Amino acid sequence: MRVRIDNEKCQGHGRCYTLAPEVFGEDDEGFGTVIGEGVVSDEHTAAVHLAESNCPESAVIIEADA
Repeated sequence: MRVRIDNEKCQGHGRCYTLAPEVFGEDDEGFGTVIGEGVVSDEHTAAVHLAESNCPESAVIIEADA
């Protein structure tokens, strides 16, 4: 599984990096960023799904591995 943030939708609420700090970080303006290449390990899958479902703008995008 991979994850990304739609930068056009993100409003900087910070729920992604609060709920899954191992996967998400924040830039200098408080907008969410993905740490690394966006590949989610099995141990962080639940946290990423929680971040996705709690994003008010639906900016957290989960993509299945090809």
